[in-house]
Amino acid sequence: MKLLILDAGHCLNLALARVAHRRSDTELVIEPGIAIDAAYLIELRPDAVIIPPLSAPMEIEPAAVVSHGEGVDIVLAACRETDTPLVWCVSDQLYQDGFDTPIDEHVIPAPRDESLRRLIAIGDRIRSSHPRHLIVRLGPLFALEGGHAWLSGVIDSLMGGEDVRAAQDVIFCPTSADAVAMALIGMLHQLGCGSAAWGAYHLAGTEPVSAYTFTTMVRTQLSTRLEGLGEQVALGEVKALKHHHDQPLRRVLNCRRVLEAFGVHQKPWRLEVGRLLDDWCHARQPLEEGDAHP
Repeated sequence: MKLLILDAGHCLNLALARVAHRRSDTELVIEPGIAIDAAYLIELRPDAVIIPPLSAPMEIEPAAVVSHGEGVDIVLAACRETDTPLVWCVSDQLYQDGFDTPIDEHVIPAPRDESLRRLIAIGDRIRSSHPRHLIVRLGPLFALEGGHAWLSGVIDSLMGGEDVRAAQDVIFCPTSADAVAMALIGMLHQLGCGSAAWGAYHLAGTEPVSAYTFTTMVRTQLSTRLEGLGEQVALGEVKALKHHHDQPLRRVLNCRRVLEAFGVHQKPWRLEVGRLLDDWCHARQPLEEGDAHP
């Protein structure tokens, strides 16, 4: 299977590359931007095009959201012309006001923000005009490297003695980029083998948590691991922010459909964070004589 991955350097794309490297049945072609044309798809003949999510669209300039949407529209047009499957990953922040209960896939986001509404309109066009599509709504991604990696930024700030501010009253399900990459490639291989389960899916880590609690847990585990390495580091503190004074805003994705259609289980974000922190610490340890980096 040949996959065309757009927006090189995104943490999800780096995770996809790691997964593909471990497999003999998946080839990746990675492009720097998200604007491609039909002629390129005819020449390359990929089995699918994957667009990684625009991270935190509520927290960036509206012009950047609009620009991303315009790029997705261009890719959609090329995929429709060549009948190439399209995978578009989007942020859970499209559910701008959240829900009191877990959000099912059939619930279409209805944000108040104008730039976010443009992204919803693009999703509507994909669903209505291009049957072979996946729209995958993701919880906040975290990874050790790449654009929008979140965890790497938290570690860097804490290690630099900087305070990290995180919302205490926004509840979501953090999502490992590695877990998403494994799921996407597995889903596409099933679809390539004849499954007809195209459509919209949710994919997120288990256990809803606030950004503050997530960041605090990262700090605690990081401190424990540094002590185990014999390092004395004055880590920065985690400061709680409050945006919703009446009750927390909840963006908890119900991931039942991806389990039923593809057998994809959610990964516990605590275990994924622990694994990544172990990797980070291992990379800090000096090599023993005679050892070599892989």
